[in-house]
Amino acid sequence: MALWSYALVCLLLAGLAGTFVAGSYLQGQAPVPPAVPKEITSYRDVVKKVLPAVVSIETKVKPKPVKAKQQPRKRPKIDNSQVPEEFRKYFEDFGQFEMPEEREQPHMGFGSGFIVDPKGVILTNNHVVDGADQVEVELKDGRKFVSKEIHTDAKTDLAIVRIDARGALPYLELGDSDAMEIGDRVLAVGAPFGLTGSVTAGIVSAKGRNLQMNMYEDFLQTDAAINPGNSGGPLVNLEGKVIGINSAIKSRSGGFQGVGMAISSNMAQHVMEQLLKHGTVHRGYLGIQMQELDAEVASRLGVPNDKGVLVAQVFEGAPADKAGLKEGDVITGLAGKPITDGRALQRTVATLPLKKPVDVNVLRDGKEKTLQVTIEEQPKDFGSARLPAQPAPRAQKKESIALDKFGVELTDATPEMAEQLGFKGKVSGAVITQVDPDSPAAEAGLRKGLVIVKVEKKAVESAAEAKTALEKASLDKGVLLQVQTPQGGTRYVVVKALETK
Repeated sequence: MALWSYALVCLLLAGLAGTFVAGSYLQGQAPVPPAVPKEITSYRDVVKKVLPAVVSIETKVKPKPVKAKQQPRKRPKIDNSQVPEEFRKYFEDFGQFEMPEEREQPHMGFGSGFIVDPKGVILTNNHVVDGADQVEVELKDGRKFVSKEIHTDAKTDLAIVRIDARGALPYLELGDSDAMEIGDRVLAVGAPFGLTGSVTAGIVSAKGRNLQMNMYEDFLQTDAAINPGNSGGPLVNLEGKVIGINSAIKSRSGGFQGVGMAISSNMAQHVMEQLLKHGTVHRGYLGIQMQELDAEVASRLGVPNDKGVLVAQVFEGAPADKAGLKEGDVITGLAGKPITDGRALQRTVATLPLKKPVDVNVLRDGKEKTLQVTIEEQPKDFGSARLPAQPAPRAQKKESIALDKFGVELTDATPEMAEQLGFKGKVSGAVITQVDPDSPAAEAGLRKGLVIVKVEKKAVESAAEAKTALEKASLDKGVLLQVQTPQGGTRYVVVKALETK
């Protein structure tokens, strides 16, 4: 018995010692990485949930009657002058960008959408239903509905359509697009090339894309295949919630090449609520033209953390004008919210309550100021007007002054020159009459017709003054210029020496 007890004690001590040693050893190691999740073998459950709520939309636009002794009118083209070439072809097969001439038959269009309310509310793209007198909506189960109740918002490319279904319909919830991360899996649903009920899979490739296609943008990028006919359909997460509305593809061929764009669900939520309540979207209006700050300009202007938006122009009589904002101010906060960039300012202004004063924080000449601004409703045509073409300066009797190291030629901003370029009111400074394409000036974005009004924050009244100030400055460190445009706006640029390769 004594020997058996002794052996038992030894075994217990050995076990404890082994545990101690092993524990000490494991504590000194890096933690074991989590197991790689197993590949999903099927999306069938998500698809079964989503497909019944996805619809196909066929639009019909009646031709306008042609009056006697008038030429037949062509259907207007959507202004896509600012759209990258690769985007102009997206969905053109379905008539979204390239419009045919007026015909006797109604013009037909096609796209997708999805039900967001069991009472019969459908969310889609504006360009799917734009100009339509009526739409025909077809559900997955074959039911068809005709509707003339269409409400659109061209500034976000979103629209809603109401149908009378006389009973509850399958619908989808809008998810939180901000919660999505790059790499999350998504499904795109719609009717590419008219093939209804098609589903493709991919991931979120990027967030917060801005393509300058619409006035207000917040695109999710995905590699899920999107093609003509997918437009207006949902991009869903693996819970079956909509986190984007499929809207565009980037393609050199007009077909899918791995870069699709979907309007974020969080932007769509706000627009949809207003369209349902008012039939239109009421947005706040500040009344400025803004310039994004790059690190170089922000540093020269003393903007902390390079965060803020430069006021390039203040429109006469607008809320910003009434509040005392000036060109050259840097907006850093509005209504208690930090303003980090132009999109943040745009989004904040658009959602602020109207006719209520709020604080706007600005940096003016390196000093912080707080002003009060009362946001008004955005004019309907705001953002739709195109700037007139800017004429090039004609040759002047007075010779231009050349600055070879900058790559520009300058002349005085005389009243005749200012009038020729389209400036309103008195302008003083140095007009840029020539820019060498391979020069520091061209690299900084300077062009003919701009007027240099300040060099390193000091005003210049003539080409000679501008030349003296520029020659004293260091291209290696960068030269801060303030320039005016014929439209009345102001810009800051930093001109630096070109990097040698």
